[in-house]
Amino acid sequence: MSSQSPYEQLGVTEASSFEEIQDARNRLFAQHQGDRKQLESIEAAYDAVFMDRLRLRQEGKIKVPDRIRFPEKVVPPPASPPPAPASQGSAWLQRFVDTPSRTDVLLPAGVLTALSALVIAVPSANVVQMALILGMGASFYFLYRKERKLGRTVLLGLSGLVIGFLAGGLLGTALQTQITSVGLNPNAFVSVVAFFVLWLVSGFLR
Repeated sequence: MSSQSPYEQLGVTEASSFEEIQDARNRLFAQHQGDRKQLESIEAAYDAVFMDRLRLRQEGKIKVPDRIRFPEKVVPPPASPPPAPASQGSAWLQRFVDTPSRTDVLLPAGVLTALSALVIAVPSANVVQMALILGMGASFYFLYRKERKLGRTVLLGLSGLVIGFLAGGLLGTALQTQITSVGLNPNAFVSVVAFFVLWLVSGFLR
């Protein structure tokens, strides 16, 4: 069998199509299953025919279907899908929500906690008023140092103070009995809630 040409070994001719050559190889493989030497001979003949067809194709003597993959062809990787566009709602939210550093969280927390302790310990009107002014100023400072945008700083700071007062007033009304039972001044309670909201605004918004 060694004197036969690769085409003869496969039982095909030079005019055979690629599908016929491949079918012949598969048929011979099935016939000689378990005969390692014969299978190696069939595979060598198939490789020789394949390379000969490749040479003829490069010389323009035969036309091979484009779907047949030859070694010199580089198959481009599949294009990655385009990223999904962000929704307008999440984009709007990302402009205001910050991922703060440890300092941006702990520093405002320390200042506003100290002011909260002050109004609880000394709940007089003058002390509460002074603490609120200091808390508002601290909130402005912490907001401005992150983004350096004065207009947004003022907007967020005032919004936080208003929301804090409203939340404190509503909670103070709902928890009036509990607040007075622990001896906490209602004005001090509202101030503490306002400081908490200012901490959230100065630490987590921008």
